[in-house]
Amino acid sequence: MEQEIKKILVVDDEERIRRLLKMYLEREGFEIEEAENGDEALALALNEDYEMILLDVMMPGKDGVEVCKELREKKSTPVIMLTAKGEELNRIQGFEAGTDDYIVKPFSPREVVLRVKALLRRSTNVQSANTSAHSKDQLEFPHLLIDNDAHRVLADNVEVNLTPKEYELLLFLAKSPDKVFEREELLKEVWKYEFFGDLRTVDTHVKRLREKLSKVSPEASKLIVTVWGVGYKFEVTQS
Repeated sequence: MEQEIKKILVVDDEERIRRLLKMYLEREGFEIEEAENGDEALALALNEDYEMILLDVMMPGKDGVEVCKELREKKSTPVIMLTAKGEELNRIQGFEAGTDDYIVKPFSPREVVLRVKALLRRSTNVQSANTSAHSKDQLEFPHLLIDNDAHRVLADNVEVNLTPKEYELLLFLAKSPDKVFEREELLKEVWKYEFFGDLRTVDTHVKRLREKLSKVSPEASKLIVTVWGVGYKFEVTQS
């Protein structure tokens, strides 16, 4: 059966960078569309379904952080942000806006390809290794089901649309019920790459995760508990 081509949106105001990324990603079998500013990128991202968006931070018009923030109000498309060296504040804002990963310029095109593939592996539903009917990779709690085979979350039997990073955060907490995790530990374990950033990144993702769960099931959102002065835990109360 013919494999579906994955479509990626590359957003950067420098044509040279767009051309370079397009060349390397097309070699790997991806279909590439381009945007040269934030407004164009947001219009395309909202009207088309992309497997992933590579998004520059500093652009004319809307910057990458603003694009990501507005996109997250409607869609959970995986986003990798491209940021210039030294833009630490922008990287922090990017994570708070809902980006899943970032790559610092100047970058190696090969590294971009590897990071794209790694993020797609984490966010894709189709994994032939997980098709065994004998051992389902699922976590089931009152009001919440995390189906790791299908990479989806059901709250009171209704699917909740999460970004890859929101999903990873929920899964990480749920795998250790009642264990308290400090924010620094969550940054290290969920945001895998060397990221020594603002702890608000964790708070923002927890807040967004709770809001999405609460829209479907207020009870499911209460499973994520704040431990004041420490961090967060996934608490399962016995009825």
